[in-house]
Formats: sequence, structure tokens, C-alpha cells
Amino acid sequence: VQLQASGGGLVQAGGSLRLSCKASGFTLNFPAIGWFRQAPGKEREGVSCLSSWNDITYTADSVKDRFAISRDASANSVYLEMNNLRPDDTAIYYCAAHLSHSSSYALCHDGPTEWGRGTLVTVSS
Repeated sequence: VQLQASGGGLVQAGGSLRLSCKASGFTLNFPAIGWFRQAPGKEREGVSCLSSWNDITYTADSVKDRFAISRDASANSVYLEMNNLRPDDTAIYYCAAHLSHSSSYALCHDGPTEWGRGTLVTVSS
């Protein structure tokens, strides 16, 4: 099982980025999958998660109006569209999945069974 995240980088405040996560070793037709982030000196938090079974999403209040998660079943991939980025969005972003359930809410709150490598997002002011 692998989760390969990409798309991080340096962007100015107000800009946009799109993160991609390619899953391999399992199919995105049941598991919950999503994005977490960890900012310097802070705990890791669930940002946005999705059920690959029924496409129900959960997105944290702090990013709800700016970030959107989606998936492409044919590419076995999930994406995080991030708009109107702010300096406090600076963090390492991780793709993660829970292979035993498909609850987006539970994934974002209780954590995954699988972690991908992170991709760094830096937002300058």
C-alpha cells in the first residue's frame, strides 16, 4: 500500500495550490481517504477527508470555504484544491487512508491506518 502525495510548494498569500495523492496497492472504491497537515510546533490535524464509497466529505471549519477534496476513480487518486491560502496554512500536508472503514468524519478525527509521505506547503505573506 502506498500513498504518493505531490503538488506542494511556495505560494503567496491569496494564491492557490492543488495537491494530488495517488493510491496504489488498494482501490479507491471503499476506504476513507483524506488530507492531514502538521504545522511547525502544532499537532497533526485532519483537514479534509472523503469516503471513496459514497463520496461524503468532511472538511475542517478552518478551511471549509477555501479547500475542497475530490477524487478521480479512474486515476485512483484524490486531490485537495486549496484556494485563498493564508500564512497559517503553512504545513506539511499528508495523504492518509483508513482501509477498514469508509467514514470521512472518522478518518479526519480518529486517524488513518495508512500514511503517505508529506508534501510541504509554504504560504508567504
